[in-house]
Formats: sequence, structure tokens, C-alpha cells
Amino acid sequence: MQDRIPLSPQIWPETAPYWDAANEGRLLLRRCLDTGRAYHYPRPHSPFTGSANTEWMEASGQGTVYSFSVLPRAQPPYCIAYVELAEGPIMLSNLLTDDFASLRIGQAVQVRFVASADGQLVPMFAPC
Repeated sequence: MQDRIPLSPQIWPETAPYWDAANEGRLLLRRCLDTGRAYHYPRPHSPFTGSANTEWMEASGQGTVYSFSVLPRAQPPYCIAYVELAEGPIMLSNLLTDDFASLRIGQAVQVRFVASADGQLVPMFAPC
């Protein structure tokens, strides 16, 4: 299981609140105020309407595995996955586990924050 990731995310002014919240152990999403729908990745304009009528919202950090792929020959081996968040958006992330054989689509997962090379915490998910 990964305890540190080698690359640091690129932080832009419009995503800084997302990364600041991650450093506090909180997962933020954006919500379109015209539709009420949450979305990810964080950007100032709604993918549903194109409107800038959006706001930050705190996510529960709970989700389910929508799809995944294990890379067993990587050093160290790891798993990438699409996680469907309880709030609706589907987020690409890593699954933190050493037991790849037990992973299943629909499996419940919870956000965990892993430090990058520069110490920035990055949201990833682990089976519940």
C-alpha cells in the first residue's frame, strides 16, 4: 500500500481551496447552483450549464468502486479506480490496498489522504 506518492499535484489558483482542504483532511467538490449537482474535478464553471454560478461543498468522503485496474508489474504495484462519490460525481483516484484480489466493483470505499513528495496531501480511497 502506498504511504507516499512520488509526484506532487500542480496547484492553480482556482483549485487552491481544494488542495488546502485536502491538507486539512477534507474532500471538497464544486456544486452547480443552477442544477444542484456536484461535480469533480474542481473548476469554476459548471460542466452542466457552463455557468459560473457554483460553490464549494464538503463531500462525505464515502463512495463505491465504479471501475478499477490493477497494475501488478509496477514497482510498487498499485490500483487506479473510478470512484462514484456518495454526492454523485465519479472521481479518478488510487485504491489503497495490498489485497488486489478482494477488490470488487460496487465495493464501499472511504477517502484517505496520502502525502506527495512535497508534503501536499492527495485524496485516495481505501476499502471500508
